[in-house]
Amino acid sequence: MELILKRDVENLGFADDIVEVKNGYGRNFLIPQGFAVLATPSAKKVLTETLKQRAFKEKKEIEDAQKVAKKIGDLEIKIAAKVGAGDKLFGSVSNADVSEALAKEGVELEKKYISVPGGNIKRLGQYEASVRLHRAVIAPLNFEVIPQAK
Repeated sequence: MELILKRDVENLGFADDIVEVKNGYGRNFLIPQGFAVLATPSAKKVLTETLKQRAFKEKKEIEDAQKVAKKIGDLEIKIAAKVGAGDKLFGSVSNADVSEALAKEGVELEKKYISVPGGNIKRLGQYEASVRLHRAVIAPLNFEVIPQAK
């Protein structure tokens, strides 16, 4: 079944992408939830017209995202966490913690756009997360998990 996505769907595509999915997934989930519509010939024509009009606006968004990516690349983020025996953490460091640390540095991002390796971190050390600022701009973010001062 061919569908046009109306919103970003994780592990499937971004808004206004034309995707091929199984009939049940499209009919029972994507269309009723408002995530997609059928890709009829008329809907495809409307989509191409919309994409042409959006191309200029998208160029500016990509430039802004690249500026933020450069700013993120220059940051040195340290996340303090409680430490147990050795270098194991009490709890873990997740994308929400990375988002908070970025907010303290002046970069406001939702946690859903930050991907931490393995989902969460349970040891001290240097790590790299990827930050999706735009569908065409994904920036690496280096950060360090350090022991919390007592």
